[in-house]
Amino acid sequence: MEGLLIHAILRELEPRLPARSLGWVFPDEGTAALLLEGIGNLVLRYRPPRPILTVEPGDLEGEPKTPFQRMLAARAKGRLLEATQVKLDRVVWLFFEGERGFVDTPPARLVFELTGRNANLLLTDPQDRILGLDRSVTREVNRFRELRPGLPYTPPPPYHKLDPRTVSAEDLRILLGEKLVQAVQKNLDGIGKELAQELAWRAGMTPQTVVAEGHLQPLHRALQSLVRQPGERTALSKDLREAWEQEGAEALRKPLREALLKRRKTLQARLEDYHKALARLGEAAQLRTWGDLLLAYRKQVPPGSGQAVLTDFAGQEVTIPLEASLSVAQNADRFYGRAKRLEANALRALELEPKTREELAELEAELEAIAKAGRAELVSRLERTRQDRSSEVGLRYRSPSGFAVWVGRSSKENEFLTRTAHSQDLWFHVQGIPGSHVILRTAGQSAPLPDLLFAAQLAAFYSKAKGDKNVPVDYTPKKNVWRPRKAAAGQVLYTGAKTLFVDANPPEGL
Repeated sequence: MEGLLIHAILRELEPRLPARSLGWVFPDEGTAALLLEGIGNLVLRYRPPRPILTVEPGDLEGEPKTPFQRMLAARAKGRLLEATQVKLDRVVWLFFEGERGFVDTPPARLVFELTGRNANLLLTDPQDRILGLDRSVTREVNRFRELRPGLPYTPPPPYHKLDPRTVSAEDLRILLGEKLVQAVQKNLDGIGKELAQELAWRAGMTPQTVVAEGHLQPLHRALQSLVRQPGERTALSKDLREAWEQEGAEALRKPLREALLKRRKTLQARLEDYHKALARLGEAAQLRTWGDLLLAYRKQVPPGSGQAVLTDFAGQEVTIPLEASLSVAQNADRFYGRAKRLEANALRALELEPKTREELAELEAELEAIAKAGRAELVSRLERTRQDRSSEVGLRYRSPSGFAVWVGRSSKENEFLTRTAHSQDLWFHVQGIPGSHVILRTAGQSAPLPDLLFAAQLAAFYSKAKGDKNVPVDYTPKKNVWRPRKAAAGQVLYTGAKTLFVDANPPEGL
């Protein structure tokens, strides 16, 4: 959730605070909702990768489902005094007054970090000491800060960006010469990709427009409008839609074209190699002649000679270079071997050159088709390319019920398979031990226990626990798996996992 949208919600909430809390409800393990008198439900969806803060009407229900939710219900009580946001960062502080009763509940603070894949919800005391949190963060995961009960709360790393609420048209000169959406995301606080695109459209530009002097005033006006109403979406004019479609098509066309040009360069280099191989056939004939002469006149060649001067079968004098450390027969064998390799290369070139030319012609036709393709066709081509690439990565198996099972064999394959899996596919990994990422391709369908055990055994077998007994394997929908910022390929965090215990041996019938 983008910082400017969070700001808009808090801006509407602020005049109505303090507000009396009517209690917490928990619709699921990753959602907490605070019913505020006269306002509605302040809903906090705090599990990664898409945390959300919103105010919703209606009746929500649900008892606490995790230890942290039980702590939240018991410790975050009394009136909600204040809801604040530092700059336009994606971190919200909620201040609770506490309440008096048979046992008093002291004041508390709730910190909601809406930071995408690193989202978290923490409860602290007034001195910012962490009382409880949804997900602990260790030094191994984040070298900048550690989050666990008992430690003082450390906010995310500071950053320096322009505040869109106070920025002037002159300040926007920092965007000059750069593509609009990327420049806005990099330099303006609280604006992510979605709002940056909306800003472009309100200014009558496209996401890929390179910012020039004449764009600064329209951008400033559009930015002021965006700050006032970030939730609205612009209906694009026909011209702007066509320009956006064209720029989008060019962005899609580029990776397809680059891959084909790289392939074309490879094929052209192969054709050059084939031509060189055919041109050296005459050299092979000469080498065989030298071998024949050496064997025919071996007695005329002194041992240890660096060359032999002999008369060939047509009466011409021939000088043959020799390897002095080899015998005459060994030198002849060396010439025959080289001739044999040259002839084999030429024969292979004759066989492969037509196929390579045919493939090159098809590639040229593909390049021409991509140059003319529209956005929809380019999207389809990219998807097919990804699927083709995906089919070449990792080990592939079938579960007892017929689901596809992917197994990564390296950190890069683990990264790729996990990233390309469907959000509802099941992800498996041995608990606490290096090993393969295993994907059970269910796409949200219910998987029988034999299929779960099959995938879990593969995860155990392709891990450092191979051969062990009773190995714990965690599994969870892929949507609950994410790679922390700056983490190495294949290193992930996950939530909502269940655990199976299996022997780390190949599944039966593998």
